[in-house]
Amino acid sequence: MASANTDKITIRINGQSTEVSPDSYLLPTLKKLGIQIPTLCYHKDLAPNGTCRLCMVEIEQRGKKKLVTSCNFPVRDEISVETHSPRVLQHRKILAEMYLGRWPNVPAIQAIAKTCGVTNSRFRSELTDENPEACILCGHCVRACDTFIQERILEFAGRGIRRHLTMPYGLVDPHCVGCTSCAHVCPTGAIQVIDDLNNPVDPLMIRKHGMRVNAEMATLDDYQCQMRKVGTANIVSVMNQYDLLPVHNHRFGSHELSHRIDMTSLIHVYTQGISDGCWKGCSMSCAKTVDNFVLKTGPYKGQSVCVDGPEYETSAACANMGCFDLDFVLEFNFYCDTYGIDTISAGTGIAFVMDAFESGVINTSHTGGKVLTFGATAEVLELLHEMARGQGFGVDVGQGIRWLKEKWVREYGADPKYLHDIGLEVKGLEFSEYVCKESLAQQAGYAMAIKGPQHDEAWLISMDMVNNQIPSFEDKAEALYYFPLWRTWFGLHGLCKLLWNDVVPADNKKHPPQIAAKVPEHVENYFKFFEGMTGKPLDEESMLDQSARVYNFQRLINRMLGYGLRKDDIPPYRAVGPVTKLEYESRQDRYDKQLKDIIGVDPTGKTTEEKMAILRRFREDQYQKVMDAAYLKRGWDKEGVPTVNRLKELGIDLPELIDIVNMPR
Repeated sequence: MASANTDKITIRINGQSTEVSPDSYLLPTLKKLGIQIPTLCYHKDLAPNGTCRLCMVEIEQRGKKKLVTSCNFPVRDEISVETHSPRVLQHRKILAEMYLGRWPNVPAIQAIAKTCGVTNSRFRSELTDENPEACILCGHCVRACDTFIQERILEFAGRGIRRHLTMPYGLVDPHCVGCTSCAHVCPTGAIQVIDDLNNPVDPLMIRKHGMRVNAEMATLDDYQCQMRKVGTANIVSVMNQYDLLPVHNHRFGSHELSHRIDMTSLIHVYTQGISDGCWKGCSMSCAKTVDNFVLKTGPYKGQSVCVDGPEYETSAACANMGCFDLDFVLEFNFYCDTYGIDTISAGTGIAFVMDAFESGVINTSHTGGKVLTFGATAEVLELLHEMARGQGFGVDVGQGIRWLKEKWVREYGADPKYLHDIGLEVKGLEFSEYVCKESLAQQAGYAMAIKGPQHDEAWLISMDMVNNQIPSFEDKAEALYYFPLWRTWFGLHGLCKLLWNDVVPADNKKHPPQIAAKVPEHVENYFKFFEGMTGKPLDEESMLDQSARVYNFQRLINRMLGYGLRKDDIPPYRAVGPVTKLEYESRQDRYDKQLKDIIGVDPTGKTTEEKMAILRRFREDQYQKVMDAAYLKRGWDKEGVPTVNRLKELGIDLPELIDIVNMPR
C-alpha cells in the first residue's frame, strides 16, 4: 500500500516501519538499515540473480508467509519482513554447511559459515575442493562480463554437480579484450590477472579505479544519459529543451520537428552498440550503427550499407541546415564518412550557405541552379557529391566558411560585416553544434579555443546556463583556465571524457545529464591511472602545470601560424546575440527583459533595430571583459600572447618560444 508520499511504499522490517521506492529490492534497504544479511552471489554493481540463496528472508504478504531471496525481491506492496526468524536461520545454516563441505578452505565461504554458526560440515565428498582460491560458481564474473562490457565471454556449462565456468570458444576466447572485470568482482581469487603489458608500476591501482569507472557507467548511464542505448544522440532532445540546438545557421535554438532526428527516433533504427574502439573494455558502448540502410543518391545508390552513427553532432548539423528527416541524416552521415568530410564543418558550412542564399547574398546563378533554402535535403546531398567529384558549387563550399566569405566579398560585392556576423567560424574552423548566444563562458570557450570553435577544450554551456555555476567574470575565467587544461591533460594521456562527466555518482539517479562540472571522484580516478602507470602521485596543481606547458606551447605555435592574438579570439556576432530582426523577435520577451533587468534600459517604444543595437553593444562589451579576465588568469598579455614570465614559471622559456612571443604584432 502506498504511503501519503505516493512515490514510496511503507513496509515493516523486524517490527519497524520504513518507506521504500516501488520496485526497489529488499537487500539494499536492509543494508541501509544496518541489518547484516549473508550473501555470496550479491555484488552492488551487478544485477542480482538470487543464486546463492543465503540472503533469504521471511515475508508476510496478505496473510501468507514465504521465504524469498531479498537481493532480487522487488517491493510492490505492503509487506512484513523477518530477517532472522527461526525458519530463515535454519535455512541459512544448512546452506552454509553445504558450501563449507564443497569449498572448506575458501576464506569467503569460511566467513559465511562463521556468520551462520557453522564450524564444520557433514557434506564433504568427492566434490570437495580444498583449493583456497576455488571457483564457488557465484556467477559474478559472468554477470560482470555482460554488465560492464556487454559481452558474453564467460558462461556456465553443465548441470548439477557438473556445473562449471567456461568460454564458448574454449580456453581462450578471441573476443576477450582483457578488461579484467571478471577478476575485479571474483570473491575468491579464482580468476587471476597477469600484467605483462606496458609494465605499470601499480596495476592493482589502475584496475581498482578502472573498475570503479566501469561500474558507474554500467549502473548509472541508463538513468542519466542512456548512451548505451542511443550514444551521444541522447543530447539532441536536451539541447532542444534548453534552446541550445542549432537551427537555421544558429538563428534559433530549438525546432518543433527535432523529435524526428533525436533519440526517440534513432533508438528504433540503431542495430549495433559497441565501444568506439578507443578504450579496450569500455563499458559505455557509445558507438552506434545502422545496418542495412539503402542509399538513395550518389555513387552507391541502391546499395545496402552500414552507417557508423549518427552521433549528436551529425544530427545537430542536420538541424542546423533545417533538415529534419531521419533518412537524410543517415545518408548525410554515410557519405560524409565515405568521402572523408567532417560532418560538423559540412553542416555548419552548408547552413551558412543556406543563410546567405535566403538573405540574397548569393542566388542560383552562383549555386549552379540549386535552390539552397533551409531544409533542401536533395541539394545538400548533391553538394556533398560535388565536393567528392571536384565539380560545381560543391568545390567552393568545400573550401569552408572563411574562404567563401572572402570570395563573395571580392567577387560579388557582398557586405563583409554581415557575412562576418553570420559566418560561424573562428580561426578558419566551423563552429560545433551548440547555440552559445546565452552562454558568455561558452562563447569564449569556442572562440578562444586554440584549434578554433570546437568543444574539446571547454564545454561550459551546461555549467553556465543550465546550472548557473559560473556567474561572475572571475568564475568564468577560472573555468576557462581549468577546463581547457584539464581536457588537454586527459587527451594527452589518451583518456576518455565520458568517464569524467557523462555519468554523475549521485544518490538521485535522475540527476540532470551533461552536468560537465568537477566531479572530485572522477578527477581522482584519472590521477590514480597516472600514478598507477608511472608511480608518481598527482594532484590538481601538478596536473594543471603539466597541461599548461603543452597548452601554452600550442598557443605559441598558433601565433607562429598567423593566429593567436586577441583579434583571432573574437566570435562572429551570431554566436553572441541576434543578428537579424527575426532572431530578436523570436525571443523578444527574453531580450526585452534582459534590456530592462540587466542593462537598465526600458525597451518600451523602441524599435527592434534600436533594441538590437543596445543589446549588441552590451554583449560585445561583456565578451571583451571575459577575455581580459581569462587572459589574466592564464598569464597572457592583453593581446592573448603568453608572457615570458609565464613561460619561465612553466620551465619552457626556450629561446625559440621567446622569439615567437616577441614577433611583431
